[in-house]
Amino acid sequence: MKSFKDFIPLLHAKVDPLLYGVYPLSIHTSKGTTLFIAKDKKKKVLVSVGPSVGLEGEQTAIDGKQVVIGELNAANADVLKKVFPFTAPRRVLKKERTIGVGDRLGIASPGHIRVFKEFDAFPILAQQSIRELFLTNRTYRDVLDAATFAVFQEGFKKGYGADGDHLKKYEEVKMALELGFTMITLDCSEHMHNEFESMSEEKLQSSYVCDAALEKEYMNKSFEVANGVSVHFDEISFKRMVMTYKDVLDFATSIYETYFKDGTYDADLEISIDETSTATTPDEHFFIANELTKRGVEFATLAPRFCGEFQKGVDYIGDVAQFEKELIIHQAIATHFGYKLSLHSGSDKFKVFEIFGRITKGKFHVKTAGTNYLEAMRLVALRDPSFYRELHTFALSAFDEVTQYYHVSTDITRIPDISTLSDQELVKLFEHNDSRQLIHITYGPILNKKNEDGSFMFKDRLYDLWSVYEDQYSDLLFGHIKRHLYQLYRNIKG
Repeated sequence: MKSFKDFIPLLHAKVDPLLYGVYPLSIHTSKGTTLFIAKDKKKKVLVSVGPSVGLEGEQTAIDGKQVVIGELNAANADVLKKVFPFTAPRRVLKKERTIGVGDRLGIASPGHIRVFKEFDAFPILAQQSIRELFLTNRTYRDVLDAATFAVFQEGFKKGYGADGDHLKKYEEVKMALELGFTMITLDCSEHMHNEFESMSEEKLQSSYVCDAALEKEYMNKSFEVANGVSVHFDEISFKRMVMTYKDVLDFATSIYETYFKDGTYDADLEISIDETSTATTPDEHFFIANELTKRGVEFATLAPRFCGEFQKGVDYIGDVAQFEKELIIHQAIATHFGYKLSLHSGSDKFKVFEIFGRITKGKFHVKTAGTNYLEAMRLVALRDPSFYRELHTFALSAFDEVTQYYHVSTDITRIPDISTLSDQELVKLFEHNDSRQLIHITYGPILNKKNEDGSFMFKDRLYDLWSVYEDQYSDLLFGHIKRHLYQLYRNIKG
């Protein structure tokens, strides 16, 4: 990062060169006014030099030029989106390749952007679930503003999206769309009746509610889809499927007709049926896609529940050959109906990335999120080992509390005793599945724990450290997320 003094000739302003360090890629000019982001010790500010563009902040005049030094707040984010439209999210989900890179801390996007300057995939920079908002005490406005300022800071004009991730309620969808989010991931899990998946045939038959029209269309019928793939509906599988998913169809259709059909909001829809313990079968996938299409529901992506386990922060658990075999069928169905497959909990799933990129022929959406937080905590272990020891010990005490939110196979008894590890060895914990998951899912308690006087026990110290070492954090993220895309791109063919 260059010093402000390097830009005084450009800006014709005399500002103390020791006070500000300017992010050079953030220098942008519009109608005679230059704006940029600078850092005053640990705090970033937005500066404008020239005729007012509406920036809120401290105003002064230097050499006859108006200077405003403002906070990185919601009002000034709105100014940036108006003056520099590239800082606002737009619809990108229908691009061939899109990657969701959730930023639960609000500081990861600069590192992410560096990756997407090298790869042609489009990023969904603003992506967070309601669950994560609750656990981090953030709002969707916070998430969107963080992406806006990062895009401005890094001069990223390619375009990015914003995802209202795993939304389940009408009011949540409306809130995200009104804020300007450009895609909604509709989580249909509360409308799935998973009890029918494992129900005995006898009980299923007695519980089944007849739908004569659907029976006529599907029962004991086969359907040809793309690439020579076909799906078949026998009586029992059909009845299980109808009872499991009929309310999903009604819910998704209602959301589409309420918020998307008339084009009021410039946004795409993703259908998520992955929040379940059983894998989505090909006939279920076809049934959902076919019925939604018949109802006129337009969606850009669909996220099935793939076979195996996609646990947080660790590699794919399961039979890779089986995953590939089933993915071929799922992709044929998606090709038949004209949407992309979406891979959720995609962080660190290196065993299947090459397969996913190859089978989809490079047309995919992949979501990552918590792995960015893990890299932030890796940075703590690297830069302040004693502080990391505090965090790790606290995470162990909070583990049982957070397992209600996440399905993981973590066994904390397998995590090395950190008292036996040297400071240099602490970073090796981030190569260990159990310790990765421990840190991955305890972010809520870590960020929210307070001292008796009401101050945060860890949060402020963490953000101070991340601010001091922001360049190193960017480097860590660049290398880690780049590895994800490298594997996804390895064998993409047209």
